[in-house]
Amino acid sequence: METLLAELRAAVGAAGVLTDTDVTASYQRDMMPLAPHGTPLAVVFPTETSQVQAVVRACARARTPIVPRGAGSGLSGAANAIDGCVVLVTTKMNNIIEVDPDNRLAVVEPGVINLDLRDAVEKHGLFYPPDPSSYDWCTIGGNLSTNAGGLCCVKYGVTTDSVLGLEVVLADGELLKTGRRTVKGVAGYDLTKLFIGSEGTLGVITKATLALRPLPQAPSTLVAAFPTTAQAGAAVSRIIKEGLVPSLMEIMDRSSIEAVERYLKTELGAGPGCAALLICQSDAGAEAAQRELTKIDTICHDAGADLVYATHDLSEGRDLLTARRAVLTALEVYGSWLTDDVCVPRTRIAELIQGCEDISKEVGLRIAVVGHAGDGNMHPTIVYDPTSPAEFARAQKAFDDILAVGLALGGTVTGEHGIGKIKRDWLATEIGPVGLRVHRDIKRALDPENLFNPGSMFSAT
Repeated sequence: METLLAELRAAVGAAGVLTDTDVTASYQRDMMPLAPHGTPLAVVFPTETSQVQAVVRACARARTPIVPRGAGSGLSGAANAIDGCVVLVTTKMNNIIEVDPDNRLAVVEPGVINLDLRDAVEKHGLFYPPDPSSYDWCTIGGNLSTNAGGLCCVKYGVTTDSVLGLEVVLADGELLKTGRRTVKGVAGYDLTKLFIGSEGTLGVITKATLALRPLPQAPSTLVAAFPTTAQAGAAVSRIIKEGLVPSLMEIMDRSSIEAVERYLKTELGAGPGCAALLICQSDAGAEAAQRELTKIDTICHDAGADLVYATHDLSEGRDLLTARRAVLTALEVYGSWLTDDVCVPRTRIAELIQGCEDISKEVGLRIAVVGHAGDGNMHPTIVYDPTSPAEFARAQKAFDDILAVGLALGGTVTGEHGIGKIKRDWLATEIGPVGLRVHRDIKRALDPENLFNPGSMFSAT
């Protein structure tokens, strides 16, 4: 291993290689407490693609696994270290290489923070749509590797919908260029989409060409309070059926509302009898936004909403979104949390929330549900005492039970966080033996020595 460490230092410089276990401990895992993690041999910080290539080749010669990592904001254990691995952190590769306003694209390195990219392209009247809740500190590389979603997916899609091409370092150290800079392009297999969402199991992304959109109009916001989750679910279904596409449509259950109001020391206006709160935004602008929200207002009232309130005031809209984004932090008042990531057909959101309420009663733990009603991606969040082995075990059971409910409702076990090391068995259940075999065949073709992130997503055999 001393030979490998010497080669790593030669590749990225001595300061770019960490081996002190007190320091490397902070790079052992992401934000998912249930996922297993190990102790890395070293943590390396390349600053350019050639350094990534040198690190990969050195690790390949030493038969030492590599775990690519961004900022560590993930929630599936996809970037968790295994014993003796090299954690390759891309946060220092943080250059916005190019913004091309005429062709509406940007070329960036993987360590660029999502919000920094948004701010940079906004100066050109452009918009980068993907917006995970951690957008103020998560990186583009991590977003690409997990195919991250966010609050605006209902209108703008997930990360893959904004990617034109990639540069990826393969297991032999070669640099693969995928995709294009043009609006259209169908030459060969779509290798770009193969690497997006692969969670670092097939290569290390070192550059991305991203599609941008014109900057939308300032959003108008609507909030609707419902006495039952079934009524909120009915409103969501009808909004979709009517062909309305708000730029954002979020739902919060009673437990989420109570936690946020206590944390922010404010009332959301939902009232004591509110079982579900729906937050919608339209960025269509002016009269178009007014028409869209008016239709949503009518639908919500028809579905039985106790209160519907719309505002064109940006400050009020930001306050409502702040409350939505603060849910996980608010739940820390009650204990530690772990958040699930199950996506169901939009017509079955209310059934999932009810299922989570039933599981909460069964395991005796608080479960708050918040999520993206526009695309059915829900985030049930389980609160527990990590010092209690019994509560930890009940939290694990609740986590799995929620996934089972999601699949039973015709859903998927992950809508945006990924499989990682926490849902490996669930991936096999969802895609079946043929799907799993194809995954393994692709992995062996691109990474025959199982160098990249072994044990994440699925086992090699």
